[in-house]
Amino acid sequence: MSITRLVKAVAAVAAVSALLVSAPMTTSTATAEPAAPQGFVVSEAQFNQMFPNRNPFYTYQGLTAALSSYPGFTNTGDETTRRREAAAFLANASHETGGLVHIVEQNEANYPHYCDWSQPYGCPAGQAAYYGRGPIQLSWNFNYKAAGDALGLDLLGNPWLVQNDASVAWRTALWYWNTQSGPGTMTPHHAIVNGHGFGETIRSINGALECDGANPGQVQSRVDTYQRFTQILGTTPGGNLYC
Repeated sequence: MSITRLVKAVAAVAAVSALLVSAPMTTSTATAEPAAPQGFVVSEAQFNQMFPNRNPFYTYQGLTAALSSYPGFTNTGDETTRRREAAAFLANASHETGGLVHIVEQNEANYPHYCDWSQPYGCPAGQAAYYGRGPIQLSWNFNYKAAGDALGLDLLGNPWLVQNDASVAWRTALWYWNTQSGPGTMTPHHAIVNGHGFGETIRSINGALECDGANPGQVQSRVDTYQRFTQILGTTPGGNLYC
């Protein structure tokens, strides 16, 4: 699944093509599941239900440790909005990674394409170092630079942190979700908390290659996962599901 992180990269990514290709949990009074940390709307049991085949790298603890970087995430609006945002974020992450299975982009032939030498800082980690990594498959040297600057990490010099540290991986995904609009017109966070719908999160993540009829099968896959995750979290998906 191709992940273009800035509008300027859409044409380049289109040229190199794609990267990768239940009922709510209940608790018994005898064995109630532990409360999610920091009031997070997704419990560890629900996370495991969403991702039964996930790579051990993608830990629930890594996700919850990353939450402090963007405290507004799943903590804005009413309970329905908060749960929808968690479901939307995790559904897109699931789609990008095959159910939190893939840590890095699977098509290695694409790796050298993600260095934009027009940037003044170049590609200090190497021509082929800025391939997709993490839950939202961060790619391109300028996105590693921007994410690293925002998070206080040298991701331009050491992009491998994203594939070696679960908390860093989740933090880069949350950086994109909360601050970047990509080929869309708003951040995914804004799309959910302001009622624009799940479809606008797709547009902001991969709209150039999927929305407006470009790849309806991929859009439907994201929507199906989102609907399943909202069910697990005990909420409704809302409107405007497609882009």
